[in-house]
Amino acid sequence: MLKDITLGQYFPGNSVIHRMDSRCKIILNIIFVVILFIGRNYYSLGLCTVFIFCVYALSEIKYRLIIKSLRPILPLIIFTGLLNLFFIKGGDDSLPLWEWQFLKIYPEGLSTSIFMIIRIIALIIGMSLLTYTTSPITLTDAIESLLSPLKKLKFPSHELAMMMTIALRYIPILIEETERIMSAQKARGATLDSGGLMKRARALIPIMVPLFVSAFKHANELAMAMECRCYTGGEGRTRLKQLKTSYIDYAASFFVLWLLTDAVLINIFL
Repeated sequence: MLKDITLGQYFPGNSVIHRMDSRCKIILNIIFVVILFIGRNYYSLGLCTVFIFCVYALSEIKYRLIIKSLRPILPLIIFTGLLNLFFIKGGDDSLPLWEWQFLKIYPEGLSTSIFMIIRIIALIIGMSLLTYTTSPITLTDAIESLLSPLKKLKFPSHELAMMMTIALRYIPILIEETERIMSAQKARGATLDSGGLMKRARALIPIMVPLFVSAFKHANELAMAMECRCYTGGEGRTRLKQLKTSYIDYAASFFVLWLLTDAVLINIFL
């Protein structure tokens, strides 16, 4: 299950999406999230879904990564779907589709459950594309550039961007470390996948302690490496690659804004 977590991973490429300005990708991702949450019907949600698959095709990212990225959050998706399925009640004239004791499923609950599941899946695979096609260094520069107007208010934009990028970068490293610790514990005879909920929770203690120690060790080594390279923050720092906006970014912005306009119009007239 841990091997399926792809959050924070970068897959190098030379596709149209890879060549986009990372600042533009961050802004368009935020707009896409807004579109997902303002959509109140299946028409706007279907439009977003088609848009996501088209973008994945342009990015040349394999579709199997979509399924792989959804596996770790599958329990959350199922839990959300069940909550909406059983707790959304119909109107006074609505009859339950299925009934057993105190459990009832109404058409409104079924429709809301399916809608929420599709929305969560679209949100996850849409936001994952940002880290799939953007390197950590470029992502840091983009976040710092977007937050640069706040420097006049003494806001540490560079430090915040650096912390966010390091956190994303260390997710795959900590996942690998967790797998290594779990394998070592199993080799010593630990049973991590059997027993009740409390027994499994207690079995995680021998994993969490060395994981925290390893995380602090990685953080200390990174801090020492930055100090040895005379890192003093973003003041006066130069960049090997300058962020530039191209016609690809303008075209992508046009399509996302068109998608936003369509979603608003669909909500108004449908």
